[in-house]
Amino acid sequence: MKTWPNVFNFFFLTLLAFSIFFFDESMAAEQTRLTNLRTEYKLNPIGIDVKEPRLSWEIESVKRNFMQTAYQIRAAKSISDLMANKNLIWNSQKVNSGKSNQVIYNGGNLNSSERIYWQVKIWGNDGSITEWSEPAYWEMGLLNSSDWKANWISPQLEEDHSKSNPCPMLRNEFEIKKTVKSARAYITSHGLYEFHLNGSKITDQLFTPGWTSYNKRLQYQTYDITKAIQPGKNAVGVILGNGWYRGHLAWKDNRNIYGNEVALLMQINIEYTDGTSEIIKTDKTWKSSHGPILLSDIYDGEIYDARLEKAGWDKSGFDDKAWSATTEKDYGTSMLIATEGPSVRITKQIKPINKFKTPSGELVFDMGQNMVGWVQLKLKGKSGVTITLRHAEVLDNEGNIYTKNLRSAKQKIEYTFKGNDEEVFEPHFTFQGFRYVAITGYDEDIPLGSITGKVIHSDMTPNGSFECSDSLINQLQKNIQWGLRGNFLDVPTDCPQRDERLGWTGDAQTFAPTACFNMDAASFYTKWMKDFIADQNSDGRIPHVIPNVLRTDDAGAAGWADASIIVPWTVYQNYGDTRILETQYQTMRSWIKYLMSKAGSSYIWDKGVGFGDWLAYATTSSDYPGATTDKDLIGTAYFYYSTSLMQKIANILGKEQDAKEYSDLMKNIKSAFQKEFITGTGRVASNTQTAYVLALNFNLVQDELKASAAKRLAEDVEKFGHITTGFLGTSNICKTLTDYGYEDLAYKLLFRKEYPSWLYPITKGATTIWERWDGIKSNGSFQDASMNSFNHYAYGAVGKWIYSFIAGIDLDPENPGYRNIILHPHFPKQLSYAKAEYHSIYGNISSSWESSNGTLKFDLQIPANTTAELYLPAQSKEKITESGKPVDKIKEINFVKAENGKSLLKLGSGKYHFEVKN
Repeated sequence: MKTWPNVFNFFFLTLLAFSIFFFDESMAAEQTRLTNLRTEYKLNPIGIDVKEPRLSWEIESVKRNFMQTAYQIRAAKSISDLMANKNLIWNSQKVNSGKSNQVIYNGGNLNSSERIYWQVKIWGNDGSITEWSEPAYWEMGLLNSSDWKANWISPQLEEDHSKSNPCPMLRNEFEIKKTVKSARAYITSHGLYEFHLNGSKITDQLFTPGWTSYNKRLQYQTYDITKAIQPGKNAVGVILGNGWYRGHLAWKDNRNIYGNEVALLMQINIEYTDGTSEIIKTDKTWKSSHGPILLSDIYDGEIYDARLEKAGWDKSGFDDKAWSATTEKDYGTSMLIATEGPSVRITKQIKPINKFKTPSGELVFDMGQNMVGWVQLKLKGKSGVTITLRHAEVLDNEGNIYTKNLRSAKQKIEYTFKGNDEEVFEPHFTFQGFRYVAITGYDEDIPLGSITGKVIHSDMTPNGSFECSDSLINQLQKNIQWGLRGNFLDVPTDCPQRDERLGWTGDAQTFAPTACFNMDAASFYTKWMKDFIADQNSDGRIPHVIPNVLRTDDAGAAGWADASIIVPWTVYQNYGDTRILETQYQTMRSWIKYLMSKAGSSYIWDKGVGFGDWLAYATTSSDYPGATTDKDLIGTAYFYYSTSLMQKIANILGKEQDAKEYSDLMKNIKSAFQKEFITGTGRVASNTQTAYVLALNFNLVQDELKASAAKRLAEDVEKFGHITTGFLGTSNICKTLTDYGYEDLAYKLLFRKEYPSWLYPITKGATTIWERWDGIKSNGSFQDASMNSFNHYAYGAVGKWIYSFIAGIDLDPENPGYRNIILHPHFPKQLSYAKAEYHSIYGNISSSWESSNGTLKFDLQIPANTTAELYLPAQSKEKITESGKPVDKIKEINFVKAENGKSLLKLGSGKYHFEVKN
């Protein structure tokens, strides 16, 4: 009988052990969940044409050191089949992999208009298995030209193609006699379009179909209009605008670049609940008319006469007997592609902070921020009264709005009231770059509340932030972000206000790393880079602006054309995206072949190099005209740098022979550069800051001369006391100084308030990055009006160094996409704290430090399924605690080494609080 208690105890303890095990397993699973499921970087996209879309997800786990060890994806054509685990078109089964970013769909063939629902679950390194994620989906667009049943149509309206014309309105009606299951509108245009259905504007997307190299790539948009369709009569209406297609673009009244007629292509695919379907399409039965938009041009603004509005034009039953016909056009559909980048939208609304009368007598509203978009008016006015709005970035010395720097762009809105009730107006196919709005033609008082600024840009997800104890540096960060907003409008433009607003490639490549920190720019750049393929010259040269609208044979500038390689590489580094490297590879390769042909056996690129170090520091002094860096040095440096990136890219893509060829080419270019431009004492030809920055940062200096060259750079900074670099040198000057131990000089440049510096414009009231270091001079006068934008992001490229060096968040080049994070903060004496956050493709990364009373406090967050290397200023591990405990007592922390006053720790995911005692 005495054995029974022992048997009972055995079974009880066994049951308890199993309970604890399964409880821990279920608790671990509950502590981990899958979020932010994306297809091709987007949440539940509709109308994509990627036939092998990539799927990504984020892992949220409260546990430290959590890593995914396996995943399983399942996909079905209906949500019910997915949840019931039946009729799956793809079941990956369990895949032993930590990959959670850009997993390629490997199911059945995808068909036009097909919606696919998918889920994922994962296994963790703690033995846990998550539940299936919430379902996500993607929907295909029209994959074949034969899917397009609609005809291109143009309005039969009298026009003068030598100038801007009134915006045509097109309409038609159709009848629904059955119950609608689903309805999709597929639409594109020559010019811009605004889509209406049954009395309502159907989307918040702006400037559709976007800007691409239209003759080779024209985007269409897909809209789910199921809920907008009504039983019985329906009316569809579209307004067309000039846009980039035929509007004023670039200089000398350049217009009609892609064609001189606007046109529309649209079809509505309707599926009924009885299994039948119907297509409503553009054809010659559509009607056209002019309306209230008498002019709408990107540069010049809009003229709108509300008395000419056609009430109910987009509703059924409207009398369009007096409207003109439309003509069917044979423009084809072979160039049509689905929307690739983020749509342009209104992302913020701003109220003016003040209004005042200028010395010239104009009423001016101050928006408090140099912004891009337009002003919404809410006013009552007598019929026929015209109110005029003029836009400017700054005020002149007298206090009047300053518009000379707009060159020929008018940036003007004219609105004529129809009378009676309060009228609300926003322009349609134009945008302005401005802080100040001057209003004339309205005699009564205009309250501040009657004006609202609408901020527009490509609607990228904000990813990054930075803050510190210095208010001017915080304003610099705001200026960087506002400059990005103002110039990322479907393509990365140079400026948003004057008669330019083009996709200058050099500006874009220098700023790309900073852009990728502040915004999720992956799909934005993916879309833009494909126009490099479309517009590349047959000899390999890359035009200066993409899309190429300059109508010139001049192309292939050093530091500009190299964007064809640098931007895809930046996207790969930030998002782990190898597909962009594959897609752009031949374009990149052709550019290098062109450089080889120009440099020849000398390996020195000295002909047709381009713009040099654009807008570098210049003076009127006869003994020092400015910091001019020889163009052949710049050209050869970029020849080497782009080749070095190609060597890495070829290796990544498994192109071993190409990689060897580029490796050999690198050696020849480097040898030629050193022979031609570097003396035996480490002096780099031109002896400018930019010359040293390029040579050192691109690894062109002999190892034994690097210290000497860096010293010469430091001496030049000391001699001038300020920065002298232009567009190509500015992005990396602080990085180069700190790479070689000259932290104090980098801080001297960053915190300097006098011209030239990053903070000088802020002392002059700047709320965006300027094109020139001295756009407004110390005496209040202006730089040359022919080139003086006050919203030009290029010099904001210093942001990347601020985030990676001061806040300490950086990527590991060997583990792209922040799969392994480098956390290496630095602590300038000018600051008492700094903090930054970056939402990577794996989740949120944060780094925050504060120094007080001899103790450094450091808080950080590392997302699940990633690791980090943390560098702290401690000579030994005994100086460091985490959450009050010695670091060597915490299993999730691996103390690697301490040397040169720094301690290296390797960490898994989770939140940490470190303290370092001096």
